[in-house]
Amino acid sequence: MKREYKTWFSQALGREMEMLIFGQDGVPVLVFPTSVGRFYEFEDRGMVGVIAEKVEKRRLQLFCVDAVDQESFFNWNVSPRERIARHVQYERYIMDEVVPFARKSRERPQLAVIGCGHGGYHALNISLKHPQTFNCCVSMSGAFDLKKRGCPDGYYDDDWYFNLPLDYLPNLEDPAILECLRHNNFVLASGGQDPWWEDNERMAAVMKSKGIRARLDRWGDHAWRDWPWWQKMVQAYL
Repeated sequence: MKREYKTWFSQALGREMEMLIFGQDGVPVLVFPTSVGRFYEFEDRGMVGVIAEKVEKRRLQLFCVDAVDQESFFNWNVSPRERIARHVQYERYIMDEVVPFARKSRERPQLAVIGCGHGGYHALNISLKHPQTFNCCVSMSGAFDLKKRGCPDGYYDDDWYFNLPLDYLPNLEDPAILECLRHNNFVLASGGQDPWWEDNERMAAVMKSKGIRARLDRWGDHAWRDWPWWQKMVQAYL
């Protein structure tokens, strides 16, 4: 399997950002790490290995990006305003730098996106906000209500609103955006023992009310929020 390491100075974030790419062709998949994970996490945790055959056969190409969650959502040493401002810069990094790189020299105009844990939040949030770019989203054990995790800490502004999908999606009425979302594919998968399962049920219900197709899968009462289960899920969905 072709494995390539990339790094460049991000203008949006003002620092070096790293990435691992697996494969040479196929459906491009942007991979977000968990809240404390890095760009190499998907490989280290065996996720690349369990889908290696699909990558080697050029059915998939993985772009495993780094995150800045410890500088944004979970940086408790700065104000909520500074936290969300850093996340907005991160979104610009993804949209203005990573997406063009992933699309370069490829005929496919759109991308799939996937993540586990907080990476599942990132995958769903960015695919809902940019449905013309990401046409397929797989969120595994995503936690979508950041208020319950104390991230806004009582603070609220437009940037927080537009990054809380359980807040902004119920109010979305733009027919062009909704039509685009209705043509895309979404998977919300979680274990029965996952403490954030309710977030997935709520999100699926909101999406259904908007006519957006969302596959909601509960992986049994014994399934937990951990890598062995995410390995099974990634094999099933990618």
